[in-house]
Amino acid sequence: MPTVSAHVALTLARHIDHVFGVMGNGNAYFLDALERSTDVEFTAVRHEAGGVVAADAFCRASGRLAAATATYGAGFTNTLTALAEAVQAHVPLVLVVGDEPTSGPRPWDVDQIALASAVGARTYTVGRADAAATTVIAIEHALTYRVPTVLAIPYDVAARDAGPVPEAPEPRLPEPLAPAGPFAAGALDGLVEALAHAQRPFLLAGRGAWISGATDALGEVADLVGAVTASTALGRGVFPRPEFDLGVTGGFGAEGAMKLVREADVAVVFGASLNQFTMRFGDLFAPGTRVFQIDVAPAATHPHVGGFVRADAAVAARSVAAALRERGATPSGWRESVDLTPLRAYEPGDAVAADGRLDPRAVARRIGELLPEDRVVVSDGGHFIGWANMYWPVAAPDRMMMVGTAFQSIGLGWPSVPGAALAKPASTVVLTTGDGGGLMALADLETAVRVAGGRGLAVVWNDAAYGAEVNLYGLKGLAKEPMLIPEVDFAALAAGVGAEGVVVRTLDDLERLATWAAEDEASRRFLVLDCRISGEIVAPYQREIIRVNS
Repeated sequence: MPTVSAHVALTLARHIDHVFGVMGNGNAYFLDALERSTDVEFTAVRHEAGGVVAADAFCRASGRLAAATATYGAGFTNTLTALAEAVQAHVPLVLVVGDEPTSGPRPWDVDQIALASAVGARTYTVGRADAAATTVIAIEHALTYRVPTVLAIPYDVAARDAGPVPEAPEPRLPEPLAPAGPFAAGALDGLVEALAHAQRPFLLAGRGAWISGATDALGEVADLVGAVTASTALGRGVFPRPEFDLGVTGGFGAEGAMKLVREADVAVVFGASLNQFTMRFGDLFAPGTRVFQIDVAPAATHPHVGGFVRADAAVAARSVAAALRERGATPSGWRESVDLTPLRAYEPGDAVAADGRLDPRAVARRIGELLPEDRVVVSDGGHFIGWANMYWPVAAPDRMMMVGTAFQSIGLGWPSVPGAALAKPASTVVLTTGDGGGLMALADLETAVRVAGGRGLAVVWNDAAYGAEVNLYGLKGLAKEPMLIPEVDFAALAAGVGAEGVVVRTLDDLERLATWAAEDEASRRFLVLDCRISGEIVAPYQREIIRVNS
């Protein structure tokens, strides 16, 4: 008869097609049922955090639910940083774990429910009679609230017979949030009135707008009023007219583009949280700009917002477009009057910095010229995050993932690669990571190479230091020794797991990327570019942080 673990596996398999994780005592029966009785693809990673990260990246790249799995105790505690990142980033996934027996904890057990709760994830524990229904509830919770959920299988019930697997109901998800009540209607009318009369309208959209499917409606609103557009780092590519788009706002934005944003008289923000980085620590908009925000958050998320509408971005954008058409709104002409191309330009950098090492701006610019167009960029956390965001444009928000930045973590880069690679099986997956984060996640270098193969490429920004700490605290006079890393040969590490490694000391060394991109992906190997860059070049976004914290 099917076990409790089989009930979980077979029910989960109706809603997912990928599981990532590490096998152990607590999830052995679950993985056995998954392998023997379902079509779900299991991808083994080498560290439990990597399972959650890979599932996270899969969800961000595909828009579909994925699952991770780990054993109890130490296996579960290893997932916590990645789980916290998924909570902070609002990524729905299901983490299936073993747990202490129902009779009580053993010496090696911990209070997993309390630990998951501490990082913002709810736990659902299955029993012998309700495993299928509880699995559906966990899925429903993850999708409804866009957070990870933990699905726990107690050790003493994992292998117990549970009878035939019942037909569990489908998850019930709420309808997209529409503006409700007279206050919301009034706020929406005020927003439309302001846009219709704006002389220099500006639209900003984030990842929430992409998730809601607002692209076409946003494009219509922009065309109706002649708005210049831009996006957050996680929303880049959401607007359909790139010729009128400024790219990314905040510290990753080009200086000329950010100056133009301050000329806007009306700004409407769709599906973006307006965090301190997007808002340039309060300097994104000029004091005279009327700022409106549309979001599913309970209230405006920045004090500069003057009008707030709580609604799904796509629902609201369609309502705004319809109201503008009804009013007979005409384009302002602002976006046609400005040459946006030079405003989007970034500093090219020099071939070599003053200390004799490579200028990361020149490296990033050259790599951007050589990368395949059909690419997905996954970013670890660290000082280097600016370079990919500035110099490597992507086609849509599901092609730029920054796994770790929501929780301000490093060391989640390598396991992001397999999740993205399986979500986008026709695209080249490009990892951008630092030497600090790259070493921290090294266990899943092997996973990245094994899963992505010739579709995988990693750029390691190797400055022999924790660059962000050097910039923030070394400049304040704190001891630098704890911030330094002996220079590691990532090219040699890559070769050890079957990849091709190239040490990049000059821009000419990047020509290997050009020849690699021209080769057949079926015969080429995963490529790791170990870029020996200068730590003296500080990214613009970090200069903002230094200014604010000085």
